[in-house]
Amino acid sequence: MDVRELKRKSIQYRRTILRIIKQANSGHTAGSLSCVDILNVLYNHVMNIRPDNFDDPCRDHYIQSKGHSVEALYTVLADRGFYPEAELDTLCKFGSRFVGHPTRKVYGIEHNTGALGHGLSVSVGLALAAKKDGCSNRVFTLLGDGELAEGSSWEALMAASHYRLDNLTIIVDRNTLQITDRTENVMGLEPLADKFAAFGCAVRTCDGNSIEELTHLFDGLPFEPGKPSLVLAKTIKGKGISFMEDTVKWHHKVPSEDEYSAAIHELDRAEASL
Repeated sequence: MDVRELKRKSIQYRRTILRIIKQANSGHTAGSLSCVDILNVLYNHVMNIRPDNFDDPCRDHYIQSKGHSVEALYTVLADRGFYPEAELDTLCKFGSRFVGHPTRKVYGIEHNTGALGHGLSVSVGLALAAKKDGCSNRVFTLLGDGELAEGSSWEALMAASHYRLDNLTIIVDRNTLQITDRTENVMGLEPLADKFAAFGCAVRTCDGNSIEELTHLFDGLPFEPGKPSLVLAKTIKGKGISFMEDTVKWHHKVPSEDEYSAAIHELDRAEASL
């Protein structure tokens, strides 16, 4: 899939994310919009994960530590054929397996997440197991920047470096916002790239909403032999919808009818411009 096709996919994914959140009257809107370009490139360009190989332990693995942005993951997995897209319309409905955080009841999801700070530890275990089993597969995990206040993430980084897990790629959705405020006001993280490097990661920074930059960067994995690769993806929370972008209130806000119509109109214009 070329860059233009991937860009079109991102627009289509954003349209689906907004639709299912609107129908459910619940969801993490802005965070799903900030990370969906990353998921798009991973699933459509980088990772060896498909419905027909999901039960193979030596395929690639993906853990969404940033579990609250599950609407983006559900959307991409449906498009990749893990289940019919129509099932997304049951999001957060009574009896649905499509709930507000990732669950293994949904085919294509590797691990239950949502309690922040756990996903990286699980990913380190998967990467270490692959090394010990002699598998050449890779492990990818997506973290939100707000969850880096959890000490377990830094313990996992030490282990990843100690065991020289160059089959592990850690992506941080660095949109600088969390549920109540800027990350730097809640719990300061900077200088973040320097901290990751000090913990033994090979760090690269990119525009996490740029399909071109993401594909170029992921094509160069691993960044350094014997080190976990860390992508510090600078994104915009609510990316793609002008009135949602970089606005804290859209962390868990459902658009009104007028807001939804305006958002879809923006996406239609963006797709037409391709």
